[in-house]
Amino acid sequence: MPLTSRSRRRWASIVAAAALTLTAGLTGTQLASAAAAGCSVTYTVSSSWPGGFGANVTVTNLGDPVSNWRLTWTFTAGQTVTQYWNTALTQTGAAVTAANVSYNGAIPTGGSTTFGFNGAATGSNPIPTSFALNGTTCTGGVSTPPTTAPPTSTPPTTPPPTTPPPTTNGPCDIYAAGGTPCVAAHSTTRALFGAYSGRLYQVRRSSDNATRDIATVSAGGPANAAAQDSFCANTTCVITWIYDQTTRGNNLGYQGSGGIGGAVQPAVANRESVTVGGAKAYSLFIPGNSSYWRDGRATGIPTGSAPEGMYMVTSGTHVNSGCCFDYGNSETTRRADGAGAMDAINFSTSCWFGGCSGNGPWVQADLEWGLYPGGSQSWNPNQRAFTSKFVTATLKNNGTSRFAIKGSNAQSGSLYTLYDGSLPRGYSPMKKQGAIILGSGGDCCIDNRNQSVGTFYEGAMVAGYPSDATENAVQANVVAAGYR
Repeated sequence: MPLTSRSRRRWASIVAAAALTLTAGLTGTQLASAAAAGCSVTYTVSSSWPGGFGANVTVTNLGDPVSNWRLTWTFTAGQTVTQYWNTALTQTGAAVTAANVSYNGAIPTGGSTTFGFNGAATGSNPIPTSFALNGTTCTGGVSTPPTTAPPTSTPPTTPPPTTPPPTTNGPCDIYAAGGTPCVAAHSTTRALFGAYSGRLYQVRRSSDNATRDIATVSAGGPANAAAQDSFCANTTCVITWIYDQTTRGNNLGYQGSGGIGGAVQPAVANRESVTVGGAKAYSLFIPGNSSYWRDGRATGIPTGSAPEGMYMVTSGTHVNSGCCFDYGNSETTRRADGAGAMDAINFSTSCWFGGCSGNGPWVQADLEWGLYPGGSQSWNPNQRAFTSKFVTATLKNNGTSRFAIKGSNAQSGSLYTLYDGSLPRGYSPMKKQGAIILGSGGDCCIDNRNQSVGTFYEGAMVAGYPSDATENAVQANVVAAGYR
């Protein structure tokens, strides 16, 4: 936006796995046409902790091959699913439906697929007693002889080693499982991939201008705040680089002298400490006059009308109305180049077009030449303020016709859909340039200063248009991270 605006240690105790394999023929209709149907299900409670549990489910197809699958069951003690992987999962009351995702729909005769989830339970956690595959009860036999003989070996009771356990998933693993891989992933607090064990950001101390990279404590873990504390003791440190956790090298440098060039300053490194999963970490705390940028058009950031999505975790208590606290796709020119040149999440109290209800802060879309609360310049009555200490904000845009804005408390609850509909007039198709902006609008900061105030904890940009299920799973992961 132009500057001329109006102004979750989860303490988990692994318990003896409780497993149930349903073994006995079924008749019914499959989603894919087949003459014979049959299946068995192994449901294993893999871990348990106060108020929650983890589970793995293996579905073995004993009938003719299927090209898509849908497994249903009913919980009997009020359990609820909070996070899932290798499936698209929904729950209505006690009824649960798990369906294939893009890469695991086909199950040949005798083949299996495995998915998993985390759940909440208050009291007992009995194993479901009945499952149905594509609408037909799984009893371990077949209704007619299958075209390929079923296996004589017992179906597996544990997931294959390639199935990621719940404790090693990060937001970018979830996005990838949904077919929308991260092309940029930034955080000063934690790893966004379960296997990531590299550097998160760089600090520079004022006493001697020495720099140090701050990495994760362990793979998939939080930042090594102790390393920063030691390096920056008795002096001031600033954050000079925020490293990309993907393999694309989309690292963000500050837009100022000694950085990538520009008129602003790097953010002080220790302005705010938080805990993530019980471990200390530092945020990127921007009090104004700071911004980070990267030209990512050659390293995977979507351009033109290509679809993309993004999320960030920010603060609902450190905001202002200055233009523009953004994270997302921006101009490579660092100038306001017209409608559709940007596609970024904005979080602020800025009421760009007027007529707003309340004082915010709101999750809006900075599409350039306007902060959009919905599909037009008129106020979106479905908007709501997010004033919690930690806020999850998401934006997705298919580049030609549709975009969606969502928000939530990052410590609890589900995403709330603020808008899901047509692009504003004049923004179809989008004309994204493929740079990344963090902390300011798109025309900052070659020769001007950033007016916006805000806090950034983590965020990622993805190629493709994420499904609602994927975004819900990312929100569940953020909640489970335990920001405090």
